[in-house]
Parts: sequence; structure tokens; C-alpha cells
Amino acid sequence: MTTNTFKAFALGEKMIDITQALHFKKPTEIQEKVIPAILKGKSVIGQSHTGSGKTHAFLLPLFNKLDETKQEVQFVITLPTRELAQQVYDEVRNMIQLAEKEEVWSTKLLVGGTDKLKMAEQLKRPPHIIVGTPGRILDHVKDGSLSIYSAHAFVVDEADLMLDLGFIEEVDQLLVRCKRDIQLLAFSATIPVRLEHFFRKYMDNPLHVIIKGHLSPETMEHRLIAIKHRDKAKIIKELSKAFNPFLAIIFTNGKEQANKLANALLENGLEVGLIHGGLSPRERKRALNDILNLRYQYVVATDLASRGIDIKGVSHVINADLPKEEGFYVHRVGRTARAGLEGTAISLYDEEDIKLIKQLEDKGIEFIYCDVKNGEFVQAAPWNKRELRKKDKSTSIDQEAWKHVRKPKKVKPGYKKKMKFEQEAIKKQLLKKNKRKK
Repeated sequence: MTTNTFKAFALGEKMIDITQALHFKKPTEIQEKVIPAILKGKSVIGQSHTGSGKTHAFLLPLFNKLDETKQEVQFVITLPTRELAQQVYDEVRNMIQLAEKEEVWSTKLLVGGTDKLKMAEQLKRPPHIIVGTPGRILDHVKDGSLSIYSAHAFVVDEADLMLDLGFIEEVDQLLVRCKRDIQLLAFSATIPVRLEHFFRKYMDNPLHVIIKGHLSPETMEHRLIAIKHRDKAKIIKELSKAFNPFLAIIFTNGKEQANKLANALLENGLEVGLIHGGLSPRERKRALNDILNLRYQYVVATDLASRGIDIKGVSHVINADLPKEEGFYVHRVGRTARAGLEGTAISLYDEEDIKLIKQLEDKGIEFIYCDVKNGEFVQAAPWNKRELRKKDKSTSIDQEAWKHVRKPKKVKPGYKKKMKFEQEAIKKQLLKKNKRKK
């Protein structure tokens, strides 16, 4: 049953007002499935892709249960990177402002690259909501400047990335310092086996919600350009003449590749921004602010930027390097075509990328094979052109042969086998005839 309004949930009036102020028309699928369970205090594993509305799927019910008469930590939200933490923290503060509770509800952001001693002083008055990276939260807990034992809920967002970056051990240490019956809410695009074991340790019969959906929005166009031993920066420069993006994110598979490509694009006359995990905290913050303030039309990035960072107005995603796994492709292209808007994903590919392309095509993604010349897109042959041609020829000869097969007046046992035998014989004759013509 589909819920058409947030009023169908047991949310307080203040939360309903917030959804209206945020211009939410109706709950997304993940919100519809998990909000009632979170309101009842149930632990949840929410599996959905970027842009599915999962942040508000846990923020709305958790805010709804906030007790402003108690000046203590009531829920903790952990994220794997400071950029993701900053983003959720900004949303928490926005909701507090929309609720007109700035003087009553309190929150703190705990991430690396900030003054730890100054924050310890501020934590003497415990905030209701903690948002941060597990390492920095754990630092404050170990130092005694913060207690999270009073929290009734604990959120692990982008859990698979948390595992990939090696922070799940720190999450484990934080949960050991919480109440045994704490409500654990985990959200992730994928649930690897190691995460399943981890959840089993802390969750008793959780609600597991999987939102499958499409691999990518229907409003997105996927284009593929064969590299053919050409320089990637020059192909991208040529692409810049073919379209005028509002904002294009150019993905590479590592920090070194990102630095190299950004420098090459600057040499080719494009003004580009750069963001990856190798930058210092100050550089990353400045780069992200510049990107969010639309200083650049092109941004070179690693997969750090594909995981949840909400950069508004991305019209194009360019994969200078295709990733090794389909999940990363989905995350990257998920930066564009959001909220029903159109978007374009353009990937440069080599022979080593064909395995991934085939997997994505098998999952239903339709690629447009093209090239770019003189500032215009031109049609190009797909990677499996010969295979498709053979298939087409074989199919047409099969169909032609069946036309000449005599249909029996009376159906007897084994008639299908006889007809197939006759079709094969006619097919051989047609193939010989075609050879002679050539």
C-alpha cells in the first residue's frame, strides 16, 4: 500500500510542518518502509541507492522522539567522511531552524581537522544530537569529554563505505559504550557479508528493507566513447565543445590520476576544480565550498565525491576512468539526473572495461555508442559490432529457411523434429547460395 502523505505516519505536528517547509510532496519508498518501524523503536537495515531519501527516512522519526526536557545526547549519527558528516549536520541544523527550535534543540559536528580542545569545552553542555566521523567521536568519548550512553538511537550511514575505509572497528568501539538495547539504524547501498556479521552482533531481529529500483534514473542518458589510444584530456576538451554543462563531474580511479588529469585539462584551457581524499582537510573544505558555490564548470574527482556528497546542479558525469565494479558506476552517475531532472553520463572506455559494460548492459542500461569530432557527437560502432552482425545475419537466414519448410497437414509424433531437420537443410542451401553470390 502506498502512502501519499506524511500525515499517514504517527509523526508530530512539528515534523509534518518540516516536511511541508522542505517541499516534500509524499514519502519516498524507503521513507514509507522505515519511518513507522523507527518510530516504534525497531532496529533497521535500509538498503537503497543514493538519492532515495534515506537521510530524512531516519531524521524525521528520530527528531520526532527528541525529548527537549533532557539535556543529554539522544541520538548519534556516524558517517565515513567529514564531507558526508558536514552534509548531514547541515540538514540537521536546517530542520532545527525550520522547527524554530534553535534555542532548545542542540547539535554538534565532530570531525577531524577541527580544534579538539575547543570542541571539548563546548561539549560540557551535552548536545541532543551528535553528527560526525566515528574516529573523532571516539576520541571525545575516550577523553571523557562526551558520553553517548544516554543515546536511544545510533545511525551508521553509508555502512559499506564505512567498512571499505576501515572505520567499522571504531563504530564497534562506540557501540560497546552505548546501552545494550540501543536502536541501531544502518543504511547502505550494498550489504557485504562482513557487514551482515557485524549487524548480527548488535541487532535483534531488525527490519531489513531493500529498495531495488532502477540502476539509474530513466531521465539519464548513458554514452560510451572508445579511447582508441588517444589522450583522455584531449577527448574531454573536445567534449567541452559538444555541450555546455551546468556542472560536470569528471571521475578518475585514484588520487594520482585525478591530479594528472586536472593538470592536463588546465593545460588544455579548461578551468577545473579538484577533490579527493589526498587533499588536506583545509584544502578539501575549500575545494568543496568552491564547487558548491559553482566556481567551476568542471570538477575532477575520485569516488569520494560519488558517495552521498550532494553537489547541486550536476548536469553531466564523465568517467575518464570507468570503475572496476558496477556499484561504483551507479554511485557516480547518481550525481546527475536527480529529482526528475535530465542528466548525461559519458564514459571513456578501453578493452579492459568491456566486462563491466557487458554487466551493465545485462542489468538493463542502454548505452549510446558515439565519438566526438569537431565539437559534435557522431555515431560509433559498439564494442561487440562483429558479434551483433553475425547474430543479425544468422537470425535473418534462420527466418528465411523457416519460410520454405512445409507444414504437415496432419500432426504426427516427432513432427517438430522433422520440421527442424528440414529447416537446417534449407538453411545450409541458402548459406551456400549466398557464398556463390559473393
